[in-house]
Amino acid sequence: MVANARALPPSAHGIAERAEANAFRISFSEGGRAHLDRPLPFLMLCRPGRRDAHSLASAIASLSPAYVLWNNNASDADALAVITAIGERARIQGHRLLLISLYDLPRDSALEEAAPKLERFVCRLSVSDDGAAQAAASCLGEALGKITVDMRLCAVEHVSRAWFETGVERLITANGHVSHMSLGVPQNYRIPGKPAVYPQLLHDLTVAIFDALLQACRVFALRSGHDVPASHRALGRSTFVTAARSIDRKLLRIATSYDFLLGISPVNSIQAFEHFKASDYEAEPVFHYRPLPVDPDLVKRALYAIDLRRAEDPVLEILFAEKRHELDQQLTMLRCRNTSAFRYASLMLYGAVEPALLDAAQQILARPHASPPADKHAMVDAVTIREGARSLIRRYRNADPEFIARTSIRDDLAPGLMVTGRTLLISSATRMRSARLDALLQHEVSVHLLTCVNGDAQGLAIFRTGLAGYEGIQEGLGVFAEAVSGGLTPARLRLLAARVVVVDAMLKGASFIDCFRMLVEGDAFKSRTAFNIVARIFRSGGLTKDAIYLRGFREVLTLLAAGQDLTPFWAGKIAAHHISVVEELELRGLMKPPRNVPEFLTREGASQRVDALRKLTSVAQLI
Repeated sequence: MVANARALPPSAHGIAERAEANAFRISFSEGGRAHLDRPLPFLMLCRPGRRDAHSLASAIASLSPAYVLWNNNASDADALAVITAIGERARIQGHRLLLISLYDLPRDSALEEAAPKLERFVCRLSVSDDGAAQAAASCLGEALGKITVDMRLCAVEHVSRAWFETGVERLITANGHVSHMSLGVPQNYRIPGKPAVYPQLLHDLTVAIFDALLQACRVFALRSGHDVPASHRALGRSTFVTAARSIDRKLLRIATSYDFLLGISPVNSIQAFEHFKASDYEAEPVFHYRPLPVDPDLVKRALYAIDLRRAEDPVLEILFAEKRHELDQQLTMLRCRNTSAFRYASLMLYGAVEPALLDAAQQILARPHASPPADKHAMVDAVTIREGARSLIRRYRNADPEFIARTSIRDDLAPGLMVTGRTLLISSATRMRSARLDALLQHEVSVHLLTCVNGDAQGLAIFRTGLAGYEGIQEGLGVFAEAVSGGLTPARLRLLAARVVVVDAMLKGASFIDCFRMLVEGDAFKSRTAFNIVARIFRSGGLTKDAIYLRGFREVLTLLAAGQDLTPFWAGKIAAHHISVVEELELRGLMKPPRNVPEFLTREGASQRVDALRKLTSVAQLI
């Protein structure tokens, strides 16, 4: 310890000893905390003059992997003990340490809510004289100057007089290995004349300014002789704080308190078809559904009681917020089941059919096609499908003992397969051509179950249950698996295209009977197949989800054509727009590579099939 720290009170001495660890999280007895998830060449400080739940400076500091945050005189000694210990370790190791003092600039007291003027969008920057700090300040000023809010760029004022927290200037003077930067942050996120804030603006400013600070910290580390990562974002958090794991667990409990797909799927599909057939296909079928195991309104109350800000990580906060919104939409759909509102809620979650997707579907259906062979001896039933699935799961488990998954034959499902969590559900009414079995199992097991198992290894359950919007690309990857395994038949493509056409027709006002007749016209589809397609889409009041299969497959083909590596998609259940997020979390050590690789990609000829798919200009070319 430096000489100036010797007069610390007994409590501060204990804190100083804890702060000598490579990683720690310390709560101060009189308020405030210190956090370090690994040794770093910077430490962010913030000591607001008063308790302020909306302090931008505090919000920025709390995102850092290394910070000390306190807010009253009583904890000054504790905070200084931590800062001193970290600074002393840097001195002993011969490394420079950058202390960054963050503070809120004063508000313009003359502004009122109705005033035509806004708070100034300005940051105030000061920096010590050493070259590394000067280079960091130059980088920070440039990055801050690019932040735009309401068509206004951030103005950066360089000032000679630094802003210091109580006692910090004295510590810097005593340790020649410490550089200093002070940054005053704007108040333009506050509503003029009121104590309230614009919450989205506060969030956006927090993330943008913190990102600019990380860029500056990387430059400081580079100029100081530290090993530096290729991206400044690798300097962010490398561990999940306890609060982030708590948020994840709460979202998991809510997500698993109900089964969305089972909740909106009929239990009498087989009987409904028989009644439909007996009516000579004239009487619209009546579907029955399982009772809901939850009250959607009460679950929503619990959902929005979760404080996502405690995650202390802007990336995780965004992922959690997206997932909360998706769960909210699912609960709304469950609440509106079997009403006219369900269809509109479905549109919010899955969207409508865009013109390009409809055109692709119509091209597929317009292609000449031959009926699949009618050899009944080439058919397999639910028991055979289950054995095939168990065999494939065993092959994965031989390579990875954690690849644990169940199979279950159910009487209350429409013909087909469905994955929920780590369980593959098989309708007892399912029969299919044996030539299609491998491709379908690669879809269900090597994509849906595999990404669930791999996501489970990422440290947060959200990667297992799925990031918001993952279903489209996930189903597209399933169809991709069918294609690479050589089992994406023209009949299967036509079925996926028919789903798109029926979703579009339903949204344009067509009835169940209209859509059924459209599919069976000219013997395009057999009556049972047509019924199953239309029933999937009209379930619960009108579900647009089935359009995502062909949409997702086209998205995968677009990614392949652009040279995108699909590896990030095997790490968990993510959407295409999450690729950059996954890459950042990997840089920070918060995500691991996929622990299991899909079997269909390791087979002989797989790379040639992928190359052929990459060169397609239209999905219809596969017929």
